[in-house]
Amino acid sequence: MTSPAQMAVILSCEHATNKVPDQYRPLLADCLDQLSTHQGYDPGALDFAKLLAERLSAPLFAGSISRLLVDLNRSLRNRRTPPVKKKCDLTSRQEELLIKYYLTYRRQIDEAIGGYLRQGQTVVHLSIHSFTPILAGVCRTADVGFLYDPGRLQEKEFCDKWRSALAARDNSWRLRRNYPYRGISDGLVRTLRQKYPAHHYLGIELEINQIYPLERTADWLRLQQQLLASLVAVL
Repeated sequence: MTSPAQMAVILSCEHATNKVPDQYRPLLADCLDQLSTHQGYDPGALDFAKLLAERLSAPLFAGSISRLLVDLNRSLRNRRTPPVKKKCDLTSRQEELLIKYYLTYRRQIDEAIGGYLRQGQTVVHLSIHSFTPILAGVCRTADVGFLYDPGRLQEKEFCDKWRSALAARDNSWRLRRNYPYRGISDGLVRTLRQKYPAHHYLGIELEINQIYPLERTADWLRLQQQLLASLVAVL
């Protein structure tokens, strides 16, 4: 693996908030009640991303709008769940939303990665997310998921080491790889993998069970500290 001196860490949090600017709220008139749920944002994700950014002195890029309106983690080619919801397709604001939030956000991250690569560094991009404990009546059986592309060996090695380091600190955590989603599913890191080679860019998505920030706050603090300490050990 790349030496620490040659490695740069950047952080992103695509579903950081459930905020919707007043001028766009009418577009979500039929689903405003979903803003406080996992459909509106990823509870706890921004808190942990900020902790990592502070302790690692790493840049953090965080979304400023609810995923219900603009999903920063979906590609433009995703027809099933496009980045701007279908209810906006016939409005003049679709392009406005894409330019103001989606394209601007992705460009900033891409430029940051390019800057580090021009300095000869390898970029470790940690995209921080959280997942609902129960989806469609099915209970998710993990506390933390480490998502990566199995075909990119450096990503696999990084996640294996991080997972092992966390388990060594507390083996009670339920830690799974490429769960509750596949590491190659449509998302920001997948798009960036298509642009940057594996030896220059590691795209890792971290998924944390929302039961901790929402209900088990003492355990949430412990989990954050142990995730941070284990990450530092790997880096």
